[in-house]
Amino acid sequence: MRISCLLAGLAAGIIATAAPAQTNTAQPKHGLSAFGDLKYPANFSHFDYVNPQAPKGGELRQWQLETYDNLNPLILKGVTAQTLSLVYQSLMSRAADEPDALYGQIAESVELAPDRAWAAFNLNPKARWHDGSPITAEDVVFTFDAVLKDGHPQYQLILQDMESVTAENPRRVLFRFKPSESRRDLPLIVAGIPILAKKWFQGRDFARATIEPPLASGPYRVDRVDAGRSLTFRRVADWWAKDLPTNRGMYNFDSVRDDYYRDRDIAAEALFAGEYDYRVEVTARVWATSYDPKPAVQQGRIKRDVLPDETPSGVQAFFLNTRRPHLADPRVREALNYAFDYEWMNKTLFYSLYKRNRSMFENSPLAATGLPGADELALLDPYKAQLPPRVFTTEYQPPMSDGSGANRDNLRKAQALLREAGYDIRDGKAYAKGATEPLTIEFLLYEPSFQRVIGPFTASLQRIGVQSQVRVIDLTAYENRMRAFDYDVILRRFTQPLTPGVEQRNYWGSRAADITGSFNFSGIKNPAIDALIERIVAAKSRPESVTAAKALDRALMWGFYVIPNWYSGTYKLGYWDRFGRPAVKPSYDLGLLETWWIDEAKDRAIGLRR
Repeated sequence: MRISCLLAGLAAGIIATAAPAQTNTAQPKHGLSAFGDLKYPANFSHFDYVNPQAPKGGELRQWQLETYDNLNPLILKGVTAQTLSLVYQSLMSRAADEPDALYGQIAESVELAPDRAWAAFNLNPKARWHDGSPITAEDVVFTFDAVLKDGHPQYQLILQDMESVTAENPRRVLFRFKPSESRRDLPLIVAGIPILAKKWFQGRDFARATIEPPLASGPYRVDRVDAGRSLTFRRVADWWAKDLPTNRGMYNFDSVRDDYYRDRDIAAEALFAGEYDYRVEVTARVWATSYDPKPAVQQGRIKRDVLPDETPSGVQAFFLNTRRPHLADPRVREALNYAFDYEWMNKTLFYSLYKRNRSMFENSPLAATGLPGADELALLDPYKAQLPPRVFTTEYQPPMSDGSGANRDNLRKAQALLREAGYDIRDGKAYAKGATEPLTIEFLLYEPSFQRVIGPFTASLQRIGVQSQVRVIDLTAYENRMRAFDYDVILRRFTQPLTPGVEQRNYWGSRAADITGSFNFSGIKNPAIDALIERIVAAKSRPESVTAAKALDRALMWGFYVIPNWYSGTYKLGYWDRFGRPAVKPSYDLGLLETWWIDEAKDRAIGLRR
């Protein structure tokens, strides 16, 4: 599953600043965070999770799934390549050991109005494109104008309350924001969006997918393009930003190569053959059975680690498209949940390595547990008529089985829900009243490996009278159908930020349900959910944010818009033992790509041919 890391990773927030001395002028700050708390002072030298003396050199080889045909990260068309964060810079960059803090990158400082009506970014005079020309405020203005006109609809949605962007001089850009609660979020959002070179796009169609590398300014440049098969990045030795505190000790590989594989199992075997260097293992079967028999593992040349992951584990689920009439009734969706036997699946297919996902904010303090407290009820009570009663009375738990594979009690409950929704069960098939065709759903996939997961599920659906089929199509066709919401059920995963904000409108908001390419995969349109999203956006403190997120979580889970899957809560890492790494791992990232390096002695010892 592809993860839209770039969109989901844009933190939302505000900072506390001194009162402005004059219009559009305030106290310059070196960083931004959601609620004003910054770990690193203005004179910090490097992040705590790096080795500032890390050696440079060598090649890192990675694997990616499927293909790509686009190198512009800000548009909808095409299948965008992975790892483009190495190529493009934003005004500020994230600290991976804080929930949402950003520090200077292209911009050396930021000023914020006390009422958040505007934010001004002062560009670093050393900021340069890879051709040596300066990055200017006009480039920033061009980027946002292009995104709002021809960019990805998801950016257009989260930037809807940006009023204007203006180059006040070559090194200062001013953003104005409309009067709305989004003012809390927008300074961090605009600070985190990649900046593109105006001159490179002159005479080109911005909205058109391209495999010609755009001019960029990041620590790497695109070196070799083998369209759809591999993509190689070369470290920029004279990178203008290499000595900034946000970059010291980072980006240590001379080159990074991404090889694209069409099949997960083939990609796993390629690791053991030495075709690439590491994999974060997300397939339980491979982690449990494939490593130990391999000679390279037995010889100690391939290592395995389980590293902590303190980020929200993301929303991984079967998304049920409520735009389809046969999935519009929550009782039907709940019936499908009862037919999903996770306990048997985890024991039989996943070697009991996973935990059940029970929340849209799993593995974080944002996940709702127990019954709603007084603070949550204060947010929920005004919407009692628009929310399921169980939101107020019952802790959400997905249906559980005994793991035997029979699942009879849950299947009986599923059939009872279908009958309650108006279906008749005849000859083992569920028919809506007056319908001549039975209730049928289609699972849409772009990789065949998940058929082993869906197969037992479809067998359970058959037992409650629901007919199902699995359709596997190529990635390009899948992306097009997903963006147009042309499916019954899709299996998706995306990450949640530690400080949720306006991106929640994109995931669950009514407006997003009709925007091509949004992340509202289930087509949710519920005024109560819209209102709870706005309480998240309006939160003035972290406790308020947590309370609002929990309330939203309850409303979403009891709406049965998804069939929740599973999560790990750790990074299961298999890698060739050729790396050095810092003593401290960043709390909210793996950090391998950004902070590890090639240990020459280890590299020689493993005898891996290049």
